[in-house]
Amino acid sequence: MLLANTNAVIYGGGGHVGGAVARAFAREGAKVHLAGRTLESLEKVAEDVRAAGGAAEVARVDALDPTQVDEYADTVAAGSGSLDVSLNAISLGDVQGTPIAEMPHDDFLRPVDTAVRSTFLTARAAARHMIRQGSGVILTFGGGGGSPPVRDYSIGGFHVAMGAVDVLRRQLAAELGRHGVRVLTLHSGGLPESFDDAEIAAAIRDATMLGRAATLEDVGNAAVFAASDLARTMTGTSVNITCGAETD
Repeated sequence: MLLANTNAVIYGGGGHVGGAVARAFAREGAKVHLAGRTLESLEKVAEDVRAAGGAAEVARVDALDPTQVDEYADTVAAGSGSLDVSLNAISLGDVQGTPIAEMPHDDFLRPVDTAVRSTFLTARAAARHMIRQGSGVILTFGGGGGSPPVRDYSIGGFHVAMGAVDVLRRQLAAELGRHGVRVLTLHSGGLPESFDDAEIAAAIRDATMLGRAATLEDVGNAAVFAASDLARTMTGTSVNITCGAETD
């Protein structure tokens, strides 16, 4: 198994992306620690993991609260002996479909603030333990700061948020590399399974070179690779699973 004896924390572990990564991590031997604000959704993912023979624990944690995040990371590291992988996959509260010229200030800034704040807090909490261990992997989710894959759709502050996290990932990698800690982004380019709007899902697929888009299963598999020793030479970059929609 690629992640045997690994403790992985997933913030937003009850969501589509967090759940997919949790199931894939557990399949490869990791003990998954699912954190989020809604215990019901976390427990559902944990039940799936346990039913498949994996190990999962859940905790109510607000990834925007520095005290809660720090205490949770400390609890995981102390109780399990290590904190090896940390992924932030919480929802950003973004508003899409409204042109920026017509968007209220708060709707635009909410995903930017949420993405940067939660990524900083969760990465900082994990880094403190990983530095002491001399190893670890911090994962972010979303994409880089290039052009949005769906050109004719208004995505508000979402893409700006992804660009900010992209820069933060590079800075984290530069500072933490000498401690043996890797930092990578899972760059999906958009997941049709996450959209109820068939037109948006089709636009995401049409923007790819392969005529198909990444699935949640693809995200889980890419996360396993990124967190494993197979990717031991990779840091400061993104794992591009956009099916050619974005090549930078």
